[in-house]
Amino acid sequence: MNPIFWIIFGIIALALTFDFFNGFLDAANSVATVVLSPLQAVLWAAFFNFAAALVFGTGVAKTISEKLIDPHAVDIYVILAAVVG
Repeated sequence: MNPIFWIIFGIIALALTFDFFNGFLDAANSVATVVLSPLQAVLWAAFFNFAAALVFGTGVAKTISEKLIDPHAVDIYVILAAVVG
């Protein structure tokens, strides 16, 4: 297969792995502030992470992508570096 495919696949896998482990941190904060079971905390954190994007929108991401970064300078290697960083 095309090497670009594997790079993009790796970027997606890294991003999902980061998001999964970041959810543990959000869940830990939920358990620390409110007494919940670990499963309830993970579900609570996952729900509100998803709901926040729907309710509050993506204004911060739009500002970064349109006003702070030149879109023509971003390729898969820049995205890979950002995810790894």
